[in-house]
Amino acid sequence: MYTFNSETEALIKESINGKKNIKFNIGVMADKKTLFKTFGENGEIDFENNVYEIGSITKVFTTSLLAKNIFHGKLQLNDSINKYIPKLNSGKYYPSLKRIATHSSGYPGRYPLSYLRFLNLVIDHLFGKRKFKRIHPFGMDHNRMMYLIQKSRIIDKNYKWEYSNFGIALLGYIIGLISESDYWSTMNTYMVDDLELKNSFLGTNDQINLKGFDQNNVSCGNWKYEYNDLMAPAGAISSTIEDLISFAKLNLFDKQKYFEISHQKYTDGSKWFDMGLGWWLDKNNNHIISHGGNTGCFCSFLVINKEKEIAVALLSNYQLKFGLPQRIGHMILNDLENGNKL
Repeated sequence: MYTFNSETEALIKESINGKKNIKFNIGVMADKKTLFKTFGENGEIDFENNVYEIGSITKVFTTSLLAKNIFHGKLQLNDSINKYIPKLNSGKYYPSLKRIATHSSGYPGRYPLSYLRFLNLVIDHLFGKRKFKRIHPFGMDHNRMMYLIQKSRIIDKNYKWEYSNFGIALLGYIIGLISESDYWSTMNTYMVDDLELKNSFLGTNDQINLKGFDQNNVSCGNWKYEYNDLMAPAGAISSTIEDLISFAKLNLFDKQKYFEISHQKYTDGSKWFDMGLGWWLDKNNNHIISHGGNTGCFCSFLVINKEKEIAVALLSNYQLKFGLPQRIGHMILNDLENGNKL
């Protein structure tokens, strides 16, 4: 039976220490076998397949649906967004789907917020304000999206990587338009019919979702999304550790191969990673793809090694120290790469 090494165990202990209500889930897949564990404040407990807010891991679900539409010829990666969005000013430059999906479009990272609202959000985050923890801060409707598209002064070039929730939201909006429906209906149907995920859906449900907690062990509940909130493609999916590992398997073994479109390198990201469509590609080995996520009181991480056919997922209903989920995930991945078996 696979066990975590001492260094990984120490990091898990650091993650759960003092968190009275924590449910920290870890899922592992190797040799097509799976292992799932749940940790509470005092260590490992019986496994619970809870429903968590997965935050920005939603983005790679959105870009997977983008890849499917590219594979079937409904979208072209190098097309400008004005090919798919009616009533945009035809004399103005708009970025391509590829630039948006790789965070190189030039759209500011603060969108859809104003400078003042973005500054207040950063302050709330830094000081742990419960307002930020309890309230989804990025709501956006059609009018706000169109205003920001038209207002943006960007030119035809590959901009330096800048993480853009707005850009991924825009991709989701276009996916909804070409499906002749909306993103919410299209994504929920995709997760059920194509991905066959049993416990994944957009938004949160008070009767289903695990509640989040702050560092003082005070409940922050869950972020709320109005149906058809246009920011949903950037971070609104709720899911379980079993579903995330199932999603990882599809990225590795799906016979249709459209997932591979999103795994290719399209541009540089940072000194640590290159960019696929939504996915972070390890700078030293592009076959290692990953993405993390955060909401008010939740954090998540998913990493896949395509060469070794290994995946690790982590979900927590507390915000953990910055970078800690990624460290744990990569340590487990490295352990499996070095020959440890499930």
